Amino acid sequence: MKYPALLLLILLASCTRKNMEELGPEAHLTTPFEIEPPHYFPVLDIPANNPLTEEGIELGRRLYYDPILSTNGPLAGRSCSSCHDQVTSFSVPTEGTAVLPHVNLAWSQNFLWTGKVNGGLEDVMRFEVNEFFQVDVSVLQAHAVYPGLFERAFGDATITNEAVAKALAQWFRRLVSTDSKFDRYLQHTEMLTDQELSGMMIYLSETGDCFHCHGIPLLTDNAFHNIGLDASFTGADQGRFLITGNPTDLGAFKAPTLRNIALTAPYMHDGRFATLEEVVEHYNSGVNPSPSLDPIMTKPGQITQLLLGPQQKADLVAFLETFTDDAFITDPELGSPF
Repeated sequence: MKYPALLLLILLASCTRKNMEELGPEAHLTTPFEIEPPHYFPVLDIPANNPLTEEGIELGRRLYYDPILSTNGPLAGRSCSSCHDQVTSFSVPTEGTAVLPHVNLAWSQNFLWTGKVNGGLEDVMRFEVNEFFQVDVSVLQAHAVYPGLFERAFGDATITNEAVAKALAQWFRRLVSTDSKFDRYLQHTEMLTDQELSGMMIYLSETGDCFHCHGIPLLTDNAFHNIGLDASFTGADQGRFLITGNPTDLGAFKAPTLRNIALTAPYMHDGRFATLEEVVEHYNSGVNPSPSLDPIMTKPGQITQLLLGPQQKADLVAFLETFTDDAFITDPELGSPF
């Protein structure tokens, strides 16, 4: 009686192996990873051909922090993390430019200040791999560790540009910030101070006009706006116009998320403002009119000033500081694996 049972087990094992072989490399085992943002966040769209897995995320994390990503070209010896430090919400203080933070980009469709890349995270990672870093996959292939990590993540030890882009896209989806004081206020687990509540009313009303471009919960509309930084535009200051050639896009740049905004100075595409107080004062009294100025920057009568008083400006800054997510900038699972 034992032999038929043993034969059955052998047949089942044979069928299982055969089925796995028919499925090919996609049949390798990975560990699914779930992102669970608060209920008020938009649904997260994850491509079917690049599901989130612990193995893919860990591979992307290592690539993000490893200068091996850039062995060619003008960026040789630098990693993603060279310009995106966790303690500053994956941005970095620089003079003459401002680095867009790597936070909640899973909900973006337009990337970089001018929207040079449009689509999903896989699309912008292909740009990073092929153009920005000019990744040499032969260097990764010859590495002692990376072929095994790619096999664990994708079932194939042969490293391609597409696989590098997919691993990085998984890591970027992992960079989710949803635990600021303001989030806890929305979830009824923490109260705002009177000053912060006053700033919120300014932010969410025509008094401050912030909500048009920086609505809840992402705190960005992922669109492009000329906010009156200049009255005329040359060179890089032409912004979105350099991509579209449309005169209405002159001076327009992507509205960055305000999540962790207190950590990501300097501000604006060229880093011209060092503090949040300077940013608020620009909107309050420094908007420069131009033919391509976004209409939301004007009040009835073509007035471009908010005319906030000192206390209102201080209240608004206090509210902006409630967007800071301390857990995001201290989570060891988001730090360097080295």
